[in-house]
Amino acid sequence: MKVMRHLLVPNKKVQSTLAEIAKYDWLSKGYRIFSSEDENHRLIPISVSADANLPAPLSDFKIIYSEGKPNEVIDTDWWNHLKNLVGEKIVTQNQKYWPSSHEFFGDMMIVKIDENVEQYATEIAHAKLLSHPFIRLVLSDDGVMGELRIRDLKAIGARKDSELYFVNIPLELTHTKVSIKESGRQITCDPKVAYYSTKLQTERLETLRFAKELRKEINRPLAVCDPFCGVGPALSTLIAEENLVGKILASDLNKSAIKLLFENLQRWDKRDYPDESVSIEQLYEDRIVGYADATKLCENMEYTGKWDLMLVNLPHRTIEFLPKLIPLINRSNISLIRGRVIVAESEITLVNKKINDILPPIAAGKPKPELIIKRDYSSSLRLCSFEAWIAEDNKYQD
Repeated sequence: MKVMRHLLVPNKKVQSTLAEIAKYDWLSKGYRIFSSEDENHRLIPISVSADANLPAPLSDFKIIYSEGKPNEVIDTDWWNHLKNLVGEKIVTQNQKYWPSSHEFFGDMMIVKIDENVEQYATEIAHAKLLSHPFIRLVLSDDGVMGELRIRDLKAIGARKDSELYFVNIPLELTHTKVSIKESGRQITCDPKVAYYSTKLQTERLETLRFAKELRKEINRPLAVCDPFCGVGPALSTLIAEENLVGKILASDLNKSAIKLLFENLQRWDKRDYPDESVSIEQLYEDRIVGYADATKLCENMEYTGKWDLMLVNLPHRTIEFLPKLIPLINRSNISLIRGRVIVAESEITLVNKKINDILPPIAAGKPKPELIIKRDYSSSLRLCSFEAWIAEDNKYQD
């Protein structure tokens, strides 16, 4: 048997402690929680990746070294649970309609349910909860709403200790504000009011790689403009890199996203930020932050021509907005635009031409901007990214 670390947690605090452990992904996979000898506590197995000095509130609990108990009960294949709930015949008949993937947000799971199997939403949630025993809440994603493209998320299943709920879900289980660990940083988010894709972490690490390359080119910390920043996942990755970023302009039209961004910046920068969303303003010498219409930023001469790296993360409207964002770029040195676009695969060549027609001249020795497919967005649309290395313009130099 394997001797491993366990947290000794009072029974009443198990669920909240599991939620905290999930933030860091420190639960030991393949081992189960079990009762202490006095039955007043549970022993929660923690992985070898967990820090030696646990952060609060985990540091409140005693660490016990005990033989781990392999989890031989939980079947992590949700298909098996679904077959038990609806029958193998129905699973087979609707094979192409069942959710093919899901997305984790802390102790929550978001899943898209095809209208052809919508009647089995409860069974889908049930199967997902059984196969992922540390998920608190399952939400169905019914698409986006309004100009801010807020996700229409509906609670379809929840867990409290050993109890599962599918109707009349207790209110305390339905909160959607959580904290996610990415690239060593905690990102507070709420997908119900300001969604961002946790699946695009690789994309954000690519942006970091390009930012480092630009940093070498201009030999100073970057001035970064993120006019569709949301809660700040891209900024989080960049700020975490020492001496990479200097000034930041971060804005979004979604006031709820800006409120969460302030909470995140306070943690990352270790400085005070407003408790509520405010219109864009210079809060510190190196921080211009607030809610704003990105297409109108260039109307403020204080913002134009200042930014070395610009992130254009509004894939449905990137091509439309790009001409209004280009004036923000610093043309006194080489600069970089990193953007994402949703496009039909058959139109990629045409959109590549549009992008190159819109952009200023590309720096010598740098590749011509081209859309690179990152993943399927739907059966016909693709989520793509591009990089544009913009040449310096002598007329903008001092």
